[in-house]
Amino acid sequence: MAKKRITRSKLSELGKTYLRYKVCISGAADLKFAAPGTKEKAIEVGRLVAEAGAVLVTGATTGVPYWAAKGAKEAGGIVIGLSPAVSKAAHVKTYHLPLEYHDLIIYTGFDYSGRNLLLTRSADAVITIYGRVGTLNEFTIAFEDKKPQGVLTGTGGESDELKRILEIAHRGMGKVIFDPDPKVLVEKVLARVRADEKGITAKDAKVSAHRANG
Repeated sequence: MAKKRITRSKLSELGKTYLRYKVCISGAADLKFAAPGTKEKAIEVGRLVAEAGAVLVTGATTGVPYWAAKGAKEAGGIVIGLSPAVSKAAHVKTYHLPLEYHDLIIYTGFDYSGRNLLLTRSADAVITIYGRVGTLNEFTIAFEDKKPQGVLTGTGGESDELKRILEIAHRGMGKVIFDPDPKVLVEKVLARVRADEKGITAKDAKVSAHRANG
């Protein structure tokens, strides 16, 4: 049977149609010590990510990720969760984590530390809202991987300390963007993702078309 030809223009069209940026929302599962209004800001960030046409990726947990997922789904977005549990039953009964506001939950079975690695690497960018030790872990993984990151300042916890941590670490600011405004932050993060990938799509499309057409 003859191979079906894929033209370069068609491949480019398919890429533009189906390939979306993935934005990971990182933040504490408990908002007890968060700054006032953090829940509402998490919802807003989720909504803004969805309205920008990006896919929201979360740790499939409570707190900041949960509220961001709610905002994204209410805006008609797609939300994917990566759970630390090995199964749906363990996710609910052992880890006591929610299922709501997600289109798909992947059960990694790697507990929290392993899940964090997969979570940040599955995304094109990471946005931190509030956060504690687990959030710091996700931030440093993404930093070492040179991912574009946004930090919503004014939400308390790690979000208001990360700039100082980077300063005393003497490693530079990397690709981290700090801003207290959800809309501005999401726009800046997505702009950085697009800038980093500028030219890659066209080059890869040519290579893929050549391989597909033999």
